[in-house]
Amino acid sequence: MCPRVSDEYKETKKREIAAAARRVFIRKGFAHAVMQDIMDEAGISRGALYAYFDNLEHVFMEVLRYDDEELFQWTGPELQSPVWETLMKWLREIEQDLMKLQHSLVRARAEFFLSSAYVRNKQHYPYIQQRYKNAVDAISRVIRAGEEREEFQPLQDARTIAGYTLSFLNGLMLDTYQLGPDATRAERQLDAFRNTLKLMLNPSRTDGHPHYL
Repeated sequence: MCPRVSDEYKETKKREIAAAARRVFIRKGFAHAVMQDIMDEAGISRGALYAYFDNLEHVFMEVLRYDDEELFQWTGPELQSPVWETLMKWLREIEQDLMKLQHSLVRARAEFFLSSAYVRNKQHYPYIQQRYKNAVDAISRVIRAGEEREEFQPLQDARTIAGYTLSFLNGLMLDTYQLGPDATRAERQLDAFRNTLKLMLNPSRTDGHPHYL
């Protein structure tokens, strides 16, 4: 039993450090953050930090991993019906996040993807490709669930629609971070995207529940 408890403690501690690092990355971005910032934020020693993470890039990968876990929890096996309404709820949450991007990891992600460490050694960061695949898989699961429940009659395959969704949202988030929601007309763009998504998924009335935007 002891090793199991020890592993749980280590995972809990790692998540606590990652949470502190997340605050640092939100505040300073990736380019201007250093390991000392994370030590100060977490209130830990250098030895304690390096017991869990090798370098700043390693910390950032874990921060992204934990963020991704939370972002797509709703796409699991207990996905609620109607699927269209659940999907729209997720988009409404993203819309709320768009209004407070200054308190998100958008800047840090952009800086990381432009960093020399990543650009020169992309093969050393397999999670970047994996996280895209995970995101496409998650949204595809939702679309396929809608098909299986006879709620969706999509005009394209699930993975194409999922990839399109990610590309649109990632682009809108980056532009809105740089220019602000008024300049990008973020709310109107999301309305247009919902209408486009509705055309692509073709949600039907099931179980007596009409699907509205």
